[in-house]
Amino acid sequence: MAAHPSIWKPAATDLGKDTDLSREELLHVLDLAAKIKRTPRRYAKALEGQYASLLFEKPSLRTRLTFELAMKQLGGDAVFSIGPIAEREPVKDVARNLDRWTNVIVARTHSQRTVEELALWSRVPVVNALSDLYHPCQILADMQTVQEHLGGWEGRKLAYIGDGNNVAHSLMLTAPRLGMDLAIGCPENYRPDARVTEEALAQAAQYGTRLIVTADAGEAAAEADVVYTDVWTSMGRESESRERRLVFRPYQVNEELMSLARPEAIFLHCLPAKRGEEVTDPVIESAQSAVFDQAENRLHAQKALLLMLLG
Repeated sequence: MAAHPSIWKPAATDLGKDTDLSREELLHVLDLAAKIKRTPRRYAKALEGQYASLLFEKPSLRTRLTFELAMKQLGGDAVFSIGPIAEREPVKDVARNLDRWTNVIVARTHSQRTVEELALWSRVPVVNALSDLYHPCQILADMQTVQEHLGGWEGRKLAYIGDGNNVAHSLMLTAPRLGMDLAIGCPENYRPDARVTEEALAQAAQYGTRLIVTADAGEAAAEADVVYTDVWTSMGRESESRERRLVFRPYQVNEELMSLARPEAIFLHCLPAKRGEEVTDPVIESAQSAVFDQAENRLHAQKALLLMLLG
């Protein structure tokens, strides 16, 4: 992302969207995450004396605690603020305060534009911890989990069933670059963003992988190595929840749908889950479910990301 003409920006990288990491950087982060998970004490002082600003416009369990713990377990620390980022002063002023006090800004926002404006004005790295358009930190943990359970990504098929939301977008921009085929099963009126889809199709063509978007959940899940879902109603869309429950009912991940995937397939969910809606209790509690490994890996993947940006 280009800096504002009047702002000097050091060589540090922002993570505003998934493709801000090159394929080589993506592989490096995932390799480092695996090493950190195996030998956490080796990195216990890696970010000593460094601090993260956590700016959250949305409530959080996994994202907030894993970023706080990541900084603390790497020898640094974090400060936390919740509420609208630009309510009292412009985003550009927030960024130019925080980059004087802390070494990285982690933002969980409604609008992707807020993340981009923070990065434009900040002299320290800015990390997108979730926006309406992307969820890149989640997908780093997802890919780490896939590698742990399946031994790698090349030639595997990931099926995402449900709303074409920020999680779907980040999967689309990441999985094909790691050699995974990706099938998105979603209702016609809830397909992923057209511009993101176009970018993802170009990535798939470049890396020789297959990306399809279909309204048929069974087609998406067929022979999949990974079946993934998310809530039908994301934060900020609660007024649509009744309508969405009706539209998305055929997209529930249940035992019948899981039976279409490969026998060794794993189930993923970024959590929190609404059991009985997008996933049934028998699926999320089954031996195929890797959701808590996935949640744990938020910590390790984010440690690796912070080390790459700061260390």
